[in-house]
Amino acid sequence: VPELTQQMFDPKNMMAASDFRNGRYLTCSAIFRGKVSMKEVEDQMRNVQNKNSSYFVEWIPNNVQTALCSIPPRGLKMSSTFVGNSTSIQELFKRVGDQFTAMFRRKAFLHWYTGEGMDEME
Repeated sequence: VPELTQQMFDPKNMMAASDFRNGRYLTCSAIFRGKVSMKEVEDQMRNVQNKNSSYFVEWIPNNVQTALCSIPPRGLKMSSTFVGNSTSIQELFKRVGDQFTAMFRRKAFLHWYTGEGMDEME
């Protein structure tokens, strides 16, 4: 469980290309599967939250949810899933916005939309 918990918060295991250390978690949920003690899960999550308290907002109490399914995934002893709502996602939105602005200035791909009847400002 400690290794799974550590891997859940590792930026290289995130599906979005943003580093949570550049933001703060509003809420998060950790779901564990396998023969795992719920007490151990909650203790590990509490430890992570206490050690990294600067990465969690203080104005949302109880912002970490844990769940446990005792049936392990096929072929594994245990696994975990992490879903987090972090302000660091703004990095990704800023990158996409900058890329959009650069492409819109060049009118790249605009013909696909105007050809379907959309106005340039839509």
